[in-house]
Amino acid sequence: MLHYKTYELAKDKDWVIFIHGAGGSSSIWYKQIREFKPHFNILLVDLRGHGKSKQFIERYMQNKYTFHDIGLDVIEVMDFLKIQSAHFVSISLGSIIVRSIGEVQPNRILSMTLGGAIIRLNIRSKILMNIANKIKKMVPYMWIYTLFAWIIMPRSRHKESRSMFIREAKRLYQKEFLRWYQLTAEVNPLLRFFHEKELPVPTLYIMGDEDHMFLPQVKQVIKKHQYGLLEVLQDCGHVVNIDQSDIFNKIAIRFIQNPQKYELGFYEKIS
Repeated sequence: MLHYKTYELAKDKDWVIFIHGAGGSSSIWYKQIREFKPHFNILLVDLRGHGKSKQFIERYMQNKYTFHDIGLDVIEVMDFLKIQSAHFVSISLGSIIVRSIGEVQPNRILSMTLGGAIIRLNIRSKILMNIANKIKKMVPYMWIYTLFAWIIMPRSRHKESRSMFIREAKRLYQKEFLRWYQLTAEVNPLLRFFHEKELPVPTLYIMGDEDHMFLPQVKQVIKKHQYGLLEVLQDCGHVVNIDQSDIFNKIAIRFIQNPQKYELGFYEKIS
């Protein structure tokens, strides 16, 4: 089973499950834990091959796995802890994993807060992926990951989030990085499916105005989805929970406390 950590406030409180992205670990939520603990029960997980879940890597040594498989890993932890349903908070590629959980067991998701969500790969993303695919077995994986980090988070004010993701990625095994990279082959078909089929679950996208790779696609999708809302944080890059942690926390907590009644414009009131 995946490595996990819990902070339980009370039996009658809702659970919030944090899902990190590729190359990260549950440690990327260090700016959220203190703010969320007074309100919710919290579950942090390290996805397969990441963080302390590397200890269980022998279980996951098949040559290839899918986002569906990774979603089932999270559900397994929920079942073990007897968590029937929860609010999910994700960052970056974690948004795809949360959506995958929703396709398998939608009743387990009370709401989705998707930070730096990946909704679709644009032309620039596809070109980068194709180039990386050709060289991924010829160069150290950290060269590729570092390049991606600089492209996605290029500005000086993104330094903290960029440094954290590079530091966390160094803990991956080369073979595990390649397995996760293979998942990119199913990203576009999955995202096309998610775009066409919306889950009937309250969803809040929290994006940075400087997230040039992924914000435009989220803006397009939000126009067509009934259950989705979008908050765009100013002077903020892809990793919104780090770049603008205080505002991210306030918005996410407000939304999770009452997803059906969250009103856009709360960001303007607190910024």
